[in-house]
Amino acid sequence: MYDAVQDLYCYEGITVLKNIPGIRDQDSLNEFEVAMTMQRSDEPLPPGSLDVAHYCTIHHHLFQDIYEWAGKFRTVRISKGGSAFCYPEYIEQGMQELFDDLKHQNYLCELLADEFATRAAHFLSTLNAIHPFREGNGRAQTSFLLLLADNADYSFNFDKLVPERFMEAMIASFEKDDQQLSAELKRLVSR
Repeated sequence: MYDAVQDLYCYEGITVLKNIPGIRDQDSLNEFEVAMTMQRSDEPLPPGSLDVAHYCTIHHHLFQDIYEWAGKFRTVRISKGGSAFCYPEYIEQGMQELFDDLKHQNYLCELLADEFATRAAHFLSTLNAIHPFREGNGRAQTSFLLLLADNADYSFNFDKLVPERFMEAMIASFEKDDQQLSAELKRLVSR
């Protein structure tokens, strides 16, 4: 659960996010969200140019059945575990700089696997620190990472993923240490 200040995304008096079906119980919303995003994950992801607009389209694709604001940058400040994510007034600029850098790096194409994983880890850690959406950042990140890898002729074997280790690596990357995340991605990436 995220901490937020004056969260206009939630129903008044409770911390449940406003949603299209009007669910006001967090456990029920969680179940609905998982079911709907799994269903949307089975569909092809929207095509695009691996840019900011494409990233927003991916988020919209995954969450369109749940939140009216799917694919739109958040407008409230949020934190998790006492760590604040990018303030909303800086999201657009941060996202543009990150994706411009990705384009400048030729979308990580023509790299050896270890270098691809290292650069993908840095991209992912920065994207996570920006946390552009009110909810669903991790699922959008994973989906985009799959497209990025595919574009560079790589794939990720998520059967090898150890969720606890990956989460620890993401937390470490938030503290500006990409090494664990890079190591995790190296274990998962292949041609």
